[in-house]
Amino acid sequence: MYVTNKILPELPAPSNAKGIVHWLKTNLFNGPINTIFTFLGLFIIYKIIPPVIEWAFIDATWFADSSSACKLENGDRKPGACWAFITNRFDQIMYGFYPASERWRPNLAGIMLVLLTIPLFFEKTPKKAWLGGFILLVFPFIAYSLIHGGGLFGLPVVDTSKWGGLMLTLIISLVGILFALFFGTILALGRRSSMPIVKSLSVVFIEFWRGVPLITVLFMSSVMLPLFLPEGTDFDKLARAMIGIILFQSAYVAEVVRGGLQAIPKGQYEAASAMGLSYWKSMFLVILPQAMKLVIPGLVNTFIALFKDTTLVLIIGLFDLLAIIENVLGADPAWLGFHTEGLVFAAFVFWIFCFSMSRYSMALERKLDTNHRN
Repeated sequence: MYVTNKILPELPAPSNAKGIVHWLKTNLFNGPINTIFTFLGLFIIYKIIPPVIEWAFIDATWFADSSSACKLENGDRKPGACWAFITNRFDQIMYGFYPASERWRPNLAGIMLVLLTIPLFFEKTPKKAWLGGFILLVFPFIAYSLIHGGGLFGLPVVDTSKWGGLMLTLIISLVGILFALFFGTILALGRRSSMPIVKSLSVVFIEFWRGVPLITVLFMSSVMLPLFLPEGTDFDKLARAMIGIILFQSAYVAEVVRGGLQAIPKGQYEAASAMGLSYWKSMFLVILPQAMKLVIPGLVNTFIALFKDTTLVLIIGLFDLLAIIENVLGADPAWLGFHTEGLVFAAFVFWIFCFSMSRYSMALERKLDTNHRN
């Protein structure tokens, strides 16, 4: 008998329990039903993937000054995709009707946001709280002054009716996510409040906005909101759309956050109270950090839905990424019949952003995991 008080190194896996052959047998061919579905899946892939690759890459036309490069001599379309539709009108897809000579302004605002945000991803960055506060509270005014004009820098004013494309989609999404998270958290706390008036008002607000479709909210914010403002007050369409989206999404965020608050054990509330913390200190220092960690998947799901719902602003006359491609460029006589490529491109852009948010949320969950399951 061999006895030791030292931990011996792990032995390698048996030769029949590793490698690609073992993985295939375990996951794809571990029974007659799985084997049938595996071959069926391979057949579907064989029928779909090669034609898509041929259309999108092999036979595609990438650059051209006109749609004639994507047509045969008899006037019919070439079999491949006409990505020249995207590359030729790329600037308008990105900026809408924003003046070409002023596009450096949204570019500068975007670069500033990226440079300010990057340090937040590093744990050793000093004064992260101050940097985050600057991004949330100060930078939006700087970005608005840059993009809209006037204000701080005295730049020429570019009316919001000229904003469009991916730029408009990102602006509405970022502003909506920021304010919906703030107001949604306040509403969640209000719904769990012990004060009857606060709780009742929060419940009425949440249930009202969750009970109407967003398209109705946008119509009402565009048509009815000016009626409740003082005479002579001018609210442009973009501001109305943002207000409607924020109010609508705040109700959904509130319910997600409330679920996290209810998941916190009662002992955490009692411990915070025993330490002499006030209500707001106990919430922001003890309860909310734990609750937010629990509801990351739900919050990200809500933010992804908000990002995709920005396409509805077309109904009040704003041209986001999808609206520019489908209703402006798709109706251009010079490129009639090529909007399919535009829709595919729009779908790919939306997928990239939504997938990135999803993957980052998963990484954040792993980073904040404190269950010590291993």
